[in-house]
Amino acid sequence: MNEVILSLMTFLPLAGVILLLFIPSGNHTLLRGFTLAVTVVTFIVSIPLVTGFVTNAEYQFVQSVPWIHAGPFKMNYKVGIDGISLWLVMLTTFIMPIAVLSTWTAVTEKVKGYMACLLLLQVGMLGAFISLDLFLFYIFWEVMLIPMYFIIGIWGGKNRIYAAVKFFIYTMVGSLLMLVALIALYFKGLNAGMTDFSLVNFFGLNLDPATQTWMFLAFALAFAIKVPMFPLHTWLPDAHTEAPTAGSVILAAVLLKMGTYGYVRFAIPLFPDAMDRFTPLIATLSVIGVIYASLVAMVQEDVKKLVAYSSVAHLGFVMLGVFALNQMGLQGGMLQMLNHGVSTGALFLIVGFIYERRHTRLITDFGGLAKQMPIFATIFMIVTFSSIGLPGTNGFVGEFLVLLGAFESKLRWYTIIASSGVILSAVYMLWMFQRVMFGKLDNPKNQKLEDLNGREIAIMLPLVFLIFFMGFNPTPFTKTMAPALDKVIAMSRKAPAPAPQAIQMMPQGAIPEGMPQQSQPVEMPQGHPAMPTGKPAGHP
Repeated sequence: MNEVILSLMTFLPLAGVILLLFIPSGNHTLLRGFTLAVTVVTFIVSIPLVTGFVTNAEYQFVQSVPWIHAGPFKMNYKVGIDGISLWLVMLTTFIMPIAVLSTWTAVTEKVKGYMACLLLLQVGMLGAFISLDLFLFYIFWEVMLIPMYFIIGIWGGKNRIYAAVKFFIYTMVGSLLMLVALIALYFKGLNAGMTDFSLVNFFGLNLDPATQTWMFLAFALAFAIKVPMFPLHTWLPDAHTEAPTAGSVILAAVLLKMGTYGYVRFAIPLFPDAMDRFTPLIATLSVIGVIYASLVAMVQEDVKKLVAYSSVAHLGFVMLGVFALNQMGLQGGMLQMLNHGVSTGALFLIVGFIYERRHTRLITDFGGLAKQMPIFATIFMIVTFSSIGLPGTNGFVGEFLVLLGAFESKLRWYTIIASSGVILSAVYMLWMFQRVMFGKLDNPKNQKLEDLNGREIAIMLPLVFLIFFMGFNPTPFTKTMAPALDKVIAMSRKAPAPAPQAIQMMPQGAIPEGMPQQSQPVEMPQGHPAMPTGKPAGHP
């Protein structure tokens, strides 16, 4: 069962798409209910990944099946997870039922196609996170593009075609560059005696500096577009603004993480020399992204576009932590990916709720809503505090670790400049919250607004719970990430550590014979992270 659980989880939504075809197009309630049931079952199927996960650096729940063999070309269906991908997979399966519920009444046309696109998108996202074959990863990477294009282009706002085409072109350009690098990498491996696209094999491939440079740039550009990093971010505000609520939630919570995940999983360990040379450039662009996006967010009149620019700023912090390449920075960056998915996903849900009531997102059209919608105001306040990183919420721990890790690395001066983004984040988020929720309730349309209903409260409560749970108890997340991230650090420094190997599942807590002890994760008391060493095991 352990060998097929990842495939079952990934292709269950695909089976759901096939069954959707047999449901009458006019039966919207059944279409929505069936899609919700499929996403809930997918989440339940994914739970054993957490309960059965053994905290070490190895790939687990591995399944490898020969797929395409044509002459020297061999591509296998090979999937598995480690501490890096585990929580991103769980975030994906967790957020999908919420996304389906979020547009339960908002989408009333072409409902069957809409639900099918959501399920296909889930297949692509899960497949990309679990792929241990480079070409298989590329296939799932492309699968994600099509349904999101249709979600924006068919069910989006009035400028949906422009936003969808812009999203498609940006992503496709990066994808084509990555494909060229993948093919070149395969032939390099073929000359070295490799026979397939297995990621583990490529980790041991010796590439000359010139080859590393152009291959790293190809991968890095594809991932930078997806993050998105400055100045390749311009597609994101348009896509977020025009996408339906579920599209924005999935885009913020999961799709953007494909870029940062790609750096950690592929670009850094595959091309360590090139990564080291380009770290100052990436850090510079990350810092510019933090400051620029924060300043632009401050002058936005559209709430949804403000939240979109906040994503650019937050993911700039993530990139800074990732390229600090020490334990604190990487753990903080990975944790902040999860935090951003929860907090910013919740913000887009809140914007969607208010848009369904008023059909406007302009800040000036609101004011005094706290008097009329106290439950909405309370949840909005919690999510806002989470987004700005208030201690006790999930946003604080990840951001704090990123800054500590980056300050300890060679990116110290970048960190000092980026720290101003923490203050700017508080400015634009609190100012937006104050203008929307407080002041005079003098607009007649706002005086008739109803508070959150039972469905909307049910959508938000799991996210509010995670905001506080991850804020007070982040150790379960950092603990499972630590060994796999240590392996990435070792490979980036070209340490004599073996590349990760696929293993069979072992009893909980078992350590393979001869396996060295991994360094410990960053331990934090409730609510406040401690000052860890920031150095992986084996490095003075």
